[in-house]
Amino acid sequence: MQMPVPDPKVLKNKDALVAALKQVLPDDAVISDPMETRAYECDALTAYRCPPMIAVLPSTTQEVSDVLRLCHKFGAPVVPRGAGTSLAGGALPTADSVILGVARMNAVLETNYDDRFIRVQTGMTNLSVTGAVEGDDFFYAPDPSSQLACAIAGNIAMNSGGAHCLKYGVTTNNLLGVTMVMMDGEVVEIGGPYLGSGGLDLLGLICGSEGQLGVVTEATLRILPKPEGARPVLMGFDSNEVAGACVRDIIEAGVLPVAIEFMDRPCIEATEAFAGAGYPDCEALLIVEVEGSDTEIDEQLTVIKSIAQRHNPVELRESRSAEESGRIWLGRKSAFGAMGQINDYICLDGTIPVSELPTVLRRMGELSDEFGLKVANVFHAGDGNLHPLILFNANAEGQLETCEAMGAEILKLCVEVGGCLTGEHGVGVEKRDLMSHQYAPEDLEAQLAVKDVFDPAWLLNPSKVFPLATTEPRRSA
Repeated sequence: MQMPVPDPKVLKNKDALVAALKQVLPDDAVISDPMETRAYECDALTAYRCPPMIAVLPSTTQEVSDVLRLCHKFGAPVVPRGAGTSLAGGALPTADSVILGVARMNAVLETNYDDRFIRVQTGMTNLSVTGAVEGDDFFYAPDPSSQLACAIAGNIAMNSGGAHCLKYGVTTNNLLGVTMVMMDGEVVEIGGPYLGSGGLDLLGLICGSEGQLGVVTEATLRILPKPEGARPVLMGFDSNEVAGACVRDIIEAGVLPVAIEFMDRPCIEATEAFAGAGYPDCEALLIVEVEGSDTEIDEQLTVIKSIAQRHNPVELRESRSAEESGRIWLGRKSAFGAMGQINDYICLDGTIPVSELPTVLRRMGELSDEFGLKVANVFHAGDGNLHPLILFNANAEGQLETCEAMGAEILKLCVEVGGCLTGEHGVGVEKRDLMSHQYAPEDLEAQLAVKDVFDPAWLLNPSKVFPLATTEPRRSA
């Protein structure tokens, strides 16, 4: 994977920049020793690594502003970093860059239950936001699989979703406002504690912008009252295609579950060995969860089970207790860790129309045979957000490249059936060279022009999202 050549002028001025940064930050918030900066050399896409020149850990919006002002003055690229859980290389440094981590910015700033919002620093983890309000019977809806670790900053950067996004939407549907610092240090407020605002939809532009436009330091998030109850049902099927057809029929019936999760045999077997959730012996399974009052739950599940019966399920198991619900979800929540115990893998992220699920799952099986690599599937089936796990041996010469080539074909397939390259992981470095497969040159140019407005010097999160051939002329201008 190609990355830009480090700017020798920036590297030459490292010591001066470190000294300037220590004037605005505590000494322990500026990390410049090469042995210590290696801790920031990659995110969760560990196939690619590059230690940054410097890493900084500010604690306030003002400190972030001071850091960006100095980096702008020195011409040093800045890579914003939440918790480093990006699976697309969204926080991969360059050798001349400054990593700006928000891990120390983890405070709750305001909670308002009457207007249903919470304002937080963006270093807070996703799960800790719910933790701050669940005692008062509220919750924050987006729930990525990495919610125990991932930061709100990264959720905003990648527009993260999660298992329950079918009903509640992804981050953009739950983000009300932000405090953002521009590359020159200017602090701006966008949106606020209300749904929607006049003028241009700048908030919609920022959510999912992958750190290209500014550093979001504070976020106002929508919180919701907890539902009366929730109940999952587990369905096992004889093939991926049949399970995909069942998902399509549930959606077409007009029922809105809170979640529809999909797992295939390789993933089922790995999670059973790892977590022992008691899943059936089948080729594919669905976890469908609904919520509401007992009467509402019974009515919804009656329709869903009726649809499932038309597809001849191997097993159809409805939870009857909190313990059973926990076991049904146990394997799904353990899936990525379980797969990591048996193989190296790359976790892809693409989105397709739900009606295309049977076709895409069948074609992925064919690609698996063509490339000679196994693929395991575990994903948010209700909104067509796929997460194929391509299994490979990282120590076998050429297998990483073969894995990436297969992944590119799967992502192209997503676009060809009417979907897109990403659902919640972002583009990062992983998919940047596929952007021209989804977007025409004039579409890419429009996106590049937006970047020009927010970051004219092209210093924020370099070498991400856009093909390098389109960005290098701007970076050198």
